[in-house]
Parts: sequence; structure tokens; C-alpha cells
Amino acid sequence: MAEWKVALAGVATIGVGFGFARYGYGLFLPEIRAEFGLSVAEVGLVGSATYVGYLAALVLVGLLAGVVGPRVPIVAAGASAAVGMGAVAVAEHPAVAVAGLVLAGTSSGWAWAPYSDAVQLLAPEERRAGLLALLPTGTAFGTAVAGVLALAARGSDWRHAWLAFAAVAVAVTLYNARLIPGTPVRPADGERSARSGPRAFLRPDAVPLMATALSYGLIGSVYWTFAVEAVTASGTGADAAPLFWTLMGVAGIGGLASGRLFGRLGLRRSHTVLFAALAAAVGLLAAVPGPLPAAVPAAVSAVLYGPAFMAVSGLLAVASLRLFPERPAAGFSGVVFFLGVGTVVGPAALGAVADAYGLRAAFLATAGTALLTLPMRGARRPARPACSPRSNAPSVPNRPWSGPS
Repeated sequence: MAEWKVALAGVATIGVGFGFARYGYGLFLPEIRAEFGLSVAEVGLVGSATYVGYLAALVLVGLLAGVVGPRVPIVAAGASAAVGMGAVAVAEHPAVAVAGLVLAGTSSGWAWAPYSDAVQLLAPEERRAGLLALLPTGTAFGTAVAGVLALAARGSDWRHAWLAFAAVAVAVTLYNARLIPGTPVRPADGERSARSGPRAFLRPDAVPLMATALSYGLIGSVYWTFAVEAVTASGTGADAAPLFWTLMGVAGIGGLASGRLFGRLGLRRSHTVLFAALAAAVGLLAAVPGPLPAAVPAAVSAVLYGPAFMAVSGLLAVASLRLFPERPAAGFSGVVFFLGVGTVVGPAALGAVADAYGLRAAFLATAGTALLTLPMRGARRPARPACSPRSNAPSVPNRPWSGPS
């Protein structure tokens, strides 16, 4: 029963940290800009600052997880989301709103990786991979709810949506504080010396996973940043952006089936299918506007992108657990750090491409990046023991891309 409680807690926390605190900024950007008079340059600076806070939180998680256990960073995630979004909701001065956005943006950095430890401590070994694949779908639920609230809270009512975000964050934080253990996962001494530190993230069998995470972060940040701009610029109406956002979130709930996908195809073939879907989803945005009504490629793009984006998050989590079973949260923090670097690089680099050659060229370049990621699946390797019998980490095959758990 504990595994389903941690699944509920994780899905809710990821929904708050990503669906509300991280991506809510882009969805409500027109209202926030109008309210506080932010220029385009200032909007870019705020976005960069939220990503820097996200990366800083990831580094702290990697350092603290083995000492304080998963409860502290998970509660920190909920608290930063609640306080930050609450500050945005009541802000009367741009500085307060910016500080709130930056604080809320750190939530996703605190939230995700510690659940690798929480799942290991609370769930039986045979269910861990499935639970880790399930957790990222919280982003889909959060995105769908945020889109519905954006439809309801228009104009000056946008603050009501952010107050609702903050209230949900408080409830989720209290639930996690009662459920998640504060016990750290302890690797055996031999595993600690052999697999700890930055070198563990750059050893040969880890490089494809880190490169995949970097590419995934770049692709996702470009989509989340510029997709609504493309849909809005197509002239499809005032409700187009929140409807597109809601459709993407609802479609993303299909990521619930990612565990079955990994079990049927294995991680390597799942990697190919998912990045091909991401390439198609981003490429379709290059057709908005185009010869077809803009709503057609936009809708197909949202339906493809939602489940593929959520499923790749689960794929990274499962592959990371296989590579770093002795220190799950620290290992996954390394993976998500590379993902975060991609999120910083993506909007700046592809934004420059968009300025020079247009938004369509930026989407095509991003789709090309997704296609270039297809070979980064890692090599098949024979199974070998993942850790010492003295460790309480799971003994799973160290074959991150070779097949299902």
C-alpha cells in the first residue's frame, strides 16, 4: 500500500513543481507582462533566473540526499512552490513578482530526484521502475489543470489562479511531510568509493544517458517557451493558447502507459520511438501557420508531444536507477542537472535562431536535435551485480538501455 501512497505524493508534487510553478509562468506570461510592465528582455532574464535557481536546487539535492534523506528536499520543493506562487499572486511590485517566480522555479529542482530514494525506501523492488515511470505524469495533470484555470481566470483574474496553485502546493507539502521518510539510502563502502562523485556521471556507460538528458532538456525548453507563441501568432483566437495547453496536458496523461511501453519494447527501442515522436511534434509547429488551418498541426503536435515528453521523463528515471542503484537520488540529480543545462541553452540558442531566421527555422532545428538524439541509446551489456550484498540498494541489472525492468 505504501507504494501507491508514494505514487500519489510524487505525482502531486511533480504536478505542482512543473505543471504549476515551472510552466505556469509561460502560460500566464501575457497577463504577467501586462500587470508589471515587463519588457521582452526582462522576461528573458526572469526565465533564465528561474532556470539558474532550478540548477542550484539540483546541486543541493545531490549533495544533501545521502545525508538528510528524501523528506527534506521534497518538503523544500513544496514550500518554495507555495511561497513563491503566493508571492506572485499578491505582488504589487515587479521585484516581488520576480522574486516569487524565481523561488517557485526552484521547486522542480528540489522535487524530482529525491523520489528515486523515496521509491527505493517505500516500494518493493519489482514495482520501483513502474513507479518512477509514473511520477513524471504529474506534469501532465498539472499542465491540464493550469490550462483550465487559464481559461477561467482571464485578464485581471489571473491572480486567483496563482492563489489556487499556492493552496494546492501547501496541501501537497503537508501530505509529503507525513509520508516521506527522512532516512537516507546508504550504499556499501565499496560502492560509495567506486561510484560517488562527478566521475560517476561521466563514466563511459553513463555518457549516452547524460547526452540524452541534455538534448531532452533543450527540446522541452524550446517547446514550452515558444509553442504558445506560435499558436498565438497564428491568429486562431484568444482561447487558442489555453486550449492548446490543456490538450497537451490531457494528452500527456497517456504517459501513464510508459511503464508498459518500456516493458514491451525495452528502454532502447522506447528511446527511439519517443524521440521520433518529439521530433514530429516540434516539426509540426513549423507548419503553424501553413497551408492547413493552424489548429490542425497545433493539435496534432500537442497530442504527440504530451505523452512523449512525459514518457521520456520516466525513461530517464528508470535508466538512472539502473546506472546508479547505490545512490539513486544523487545519480538522478546528475541526470537532471544535464537536463537543466539543456533547458538553459535551448531558449537562448534557438531564440537567436528565431531572431535571425524566424520561428519556423528554430522549430526545424529543434526537431533536428531530436533526430540526432536517436543514436544515443547506449550499448547492450551483459548483466552484472549492481551493488554489494551489504547495501540496501536494489540489485538490478546495470543495463540502462537494454530492456524492461
